Amino acid sequence: MFKVMLIDDEESIHSAIRMVLEHEGYAYVGARDAEEGLDLLAREKPDLLLLDVMLPGMNGFDLCIRIRQQERDLPIIFLSAKSDIVDKSIGFKAGGDDYVTKPFDTTELLLRIEAHLRRRRDAIEFASCSTREGSMTVGDLEVRFDAYQVLVRGEVVPLTAKEFEIVAFLAMHPGKVFTRGQIQEYIWGDGQVDAKSNSITVFVRKIREKIEENPSQPKYLLTVPRVGYKMTDAL
Repeated sequence: MFKVMLIDDEESIHSAIRMVLEHEGYAYVGARDAEEGLDLLAREKPDLLLLDVMLPGMNGFDLCIRIRQQERDLPIIFLSAKSDIVDKSIGFKAGGDDYVTKPFDTTELLLRIEAHLRRRRDAIEFASCSTREGSMTVGDLEVRFDAYQVLVRGEVVPLTAKEFEIVAFLAMHPGKVFTRGQIQEYIWGDGQVDAKSNSITVFVRKIREKIEENPSQPKYLLTVPRVGYKMTDAL
């Protein structure tokens, strides 16, 4: 599950963004000023930062410079009531990746968050997946990444290519929860979906029918209610 952090001194902004992020399956963490924000950044290690420009004490631009000096490479999206090109130029020069003007449309903000997280994931996840090797074993389930095989009790399970990719993706991160949207984006990329079925839920059901002893009570590919799925890391 991706974690998004917000540094803003307006309580109403925190309430609105927290509700939207958690509804979309993101973890949320918030700070009200630069000092608290730096402390939480070190402890929470978010995947993306939403940063208000007009903060009490140290402003958002200076805080961004401070964050980049610490060699933190997470995407930073500025939030500001100002929309002039000079203000945006300062933000980008400070190390920001994007700039959203208040008041903002939450749908647009989510699209920008997803785009930056996708690029971040592409740089990390796809790089590791392209060179994946070895295997992962939990209980009677074995995933052989380099051989493109899934075995249950030593027998090869006849998975389709996309079914294997879903299993392999989750198995590479045992115990980590991914939303249906994140899994779909990983498998098809750039918002593209399979022509026959765009439902990750359908794929998961088919996978469970092949790898689980009791598909209605899975022990490997688990559902996390209201969030998504994960591969168990222990039995």
